[in-house]
Amino acid sequence: MLNLLQMALAPVIIVCFYVYIRDKYEKEPIRLLLLGVFFGLLISAPIMAVENLLTTMTPNKNFLIEALYTSFIVASGTEELFKFIILYFLVWKNKNFNEPFDGIVYAVFISLGFAGIENVLYIFNPYLGGYQTAIARAIFSVPGHGLFGVSMGYYYAIAKFNKKTTLVTAFLVPWLFHGIYDFILISNISFLMIFFVPFVLYLWIQGMRKIKEHIQQSPFKPKN
Repeated sequence: MLNLLQMALAPVIIVCFYVYIRDKYEKEPIRLLLLGVFFGLLISAPIMAVENLLTTMTPNKNFLIEALYTSFIVASGTEELFKFIILYFLVWKNKNFNEPFDGIVYAVFISLGFAGIENVLYIFNPYLGGYQTAIARAIFSVPGHGLFGVSMGYYYAIAKFNKKTTLVTAFLVPWLFHGIYDFILISNISFLMIFFVPFVLYLWIQGMRKIKEHIQQSPFKPKN
């Protein structure tokens, strides 16, 4: 039990630590980051309630439509919307949100708060859980939530500081990525499964690029 719990939480802690150390020019308050994780964890209850409600409305026309509905409406739509709401009310007007990379930091911590409790529930599920599930989710699911958070925070910061996009984009992009990710897995179509690993690699590449870009734009970066 303890080993499984450690496996459930370890990837969350590792990704949070990685993002925290990348914020090298002006660290965010630990209290605020922990609040982000806490609220990310807290929204798991309303998210599950909404997802259960939406699941009862799943169209029964054919499997493909069911997979699209489950991926983009039930899972991605609900989870990314709640994360976005928490992100907005937690830091949009907070004085500590004072450089572009901060958007990514807070969005990732909120996302991983939710990913942590979701991971625990999956790994300890008597039918779906266990060590294999823990390893698979450590490689794909937890980093996936982190990368969706990177996209949300990236566009969230652009909307705040550059005014070159709207807050809607900060929801739509992670919603789209999350939906595609879930649809490939839920549909279980052989042709689409070929693209799963390349798609995950793409998420990593664009996520690292977004992180680097916002770090370089820090007003606290020392002048050469």
